[in-house]
Amino acid sequence: MNSEFNHVVSPSWLGAPIDARPLFVPEQEALMATLRGLAPADWGQEAVPGWTVRDLAAHVLGDFYGRLARDRDGHRGGPAFAPDEGLEAFIHRINQEWVEAHRRVSPAALSDTLDAVGGQVARFFETTDPNSPSLGVSWAGIDPAPMWLDSARDFTEFWAHRQQIRHAAGQDTDPDPRPLSMVLDTFMRALPHTLREVAAPSGTQIQVRIDGPAGGVWTVTATGSRWSLAEPDSARPAAAVRLDTETAWRLCTRGIQPDTALARARIEGDRELGEAACQIVSVIY
Repeated sequence: MNSEFNHVVSPSWLGAPIDARPLFVPEQEALMATLRGLAPADWGQEAVPGWTVRDLAAHVLGDFYGRLARDRDGHRGGPAFAPDEGLEAFIHRINQEWVEAHRRVSPAALSDTLDAVGGQVARFFETTDPNSPSLGVSWAGIDPAPMWLDSARDFTEFWAHRQQIRHAAGQDTDPDPRPLSMVLDTFMRALPHTLREVAAPSGTQIQVRIDGPAGGVWTVTATGSRWSLAEPDSARPAAAVRLDTETAWRLCTRGIQPDTALARARIEGDRELGEAACQIVSVIY
């Protein structure tokens, strides 16, 4: 582990810290290559339900501006919660308002702005202290979250939105294993929170294995008060779940539903525990 993380101010149950900072520049370059390569008709294709490629690109720009304003510039203006509005409803509302306000912006102008502002975001993340407290990560059940998790969360969002744009334009998921490995490792930090209401004897373990060069193995353990990614693996987990890479990342972003993932998954051992792990979601949904 990088010595920079020796004194991370984050709970051990989140697992070993990860460092997404070096990946923001190449991810920004990949986004711009994707956008610059789109045909005019591609911008009008549906990328996610209710949003075109152009809408999704505008949403990414909003994320860029929000991060710089809040964390780099200390700006505290912006929309407020409506009465009795929860976090998910608030996020969905302000995202929709931003997208609608930017529908007058042309794809060319949008691309140019994303290029300029996205470069600033990538440089900002390179300077962050991974040990500092930052925005909460609701799907991991922690607020405030350590910056290493918050920045990795943003990296997964940028990567996933780029894949959605690629798919809308008829392209496959980017096969580069380095960013995808970071995405999957970040997404798996949702496992303890996913299982928070699942009762099991202390020491019970669930193993999630994702196949492929970007995959890996994550083991979550019942510790009495919560589930944890920090405990050593036992020889025989109570349940073992095996997923392919495409199924795993689409499940975590709700590109597919748990029933679809379960139909593709291989589960050994306690079926109920395996199915509980497959309820994982690593976005605000």
